[in-house]
Amino acid sequence: MSKLENKVAIVTGGGAGIGSTICDLFALNKAMVAITDINENSKNLTDKINNEGGNAQFWNLDVSNENQVKEVFSSIHKQFGRIDILVNNAGVLGVNKPTHEVTLEEWNAVMNINVTGMFLCTKYAIPYMLSQGGGSIINICSTGGIVGVPLNLTPYHASKGAVRLMTKADALIYAKDKIRVNAVCPGGIWTPMLKSLTKDLSSTELDSFKKEVNNLHPLGHMGEPIDIAQGVLYLASDELSKFITGTELIIDGGLTAQ
Repeated sequence: MSKLENKVAIVTGGGAGIGSTICDLFALNKAMVAITDINENSKNLTDKINNEGGNAQFWNLDVSNENQVKEVFSSIHKQFGRIDILVNNAGVLGVNKPTHEVTLEEWNAVMNINVTGMFLCTKYAIPYMLSQGGGSIINICSTGGIVGVPLNLTPYHASKGAVRLMTKADALIYAKDKIRVNAVCPGGIWTPMLKSLTKDLSSTELDSFKKEVNNLHPLGHMGEPIDIAQGVLYLASDELSKFITGTELIIDGGLTAQ
């Protein structure tokens, strides 16, 4: 049996980067995958998975919109009959500014997605998990929620710190209900999110940026989305991680060991 056979998984922000790799890997392991994203181009991933023999459907979702979250999760449950796994992956880096230059609007834009969005998705997934006797929630955190890095991303750091502690609190609240709640904390992963910091750089400046980020990791390089997806699969699977809740799986090339 594949690791997620007969399981229904929701992946927020599933259309690109780490999220799309998680969706691919879940489908490969026989999960029924609900891909949610604000980007309608995510339908291309749905088609790809289904054409390769998987089972995926797409829902447009802004995780910061409570009514949308409630309606989409209800629709997913009606479609598949259950919700076993929630991967709270949707997130933004926000502005690249020192703290004293960040506006309240810019601060709230990050918190609305990274913190409130995770809260809303968790809030509306848990009743379905309670009704069926268990589930697994994986929150995509960051090493930026554990240590500071020399990039001007204070709202992002603050949001991911919140993700870490909500993970632990929910793990304790719902352990008796057999709902496991864990976090995965990636180091630097070369994804569209990280690339967004480099859009205005020259080729020379881009090379310098990549070298700087690579050098933050003792292994000497950034990771790849599949490195994170494999960790998420591990935490999603009752077969592999049935005795794990409230933990943070750090996949960071040694960054936080320094």
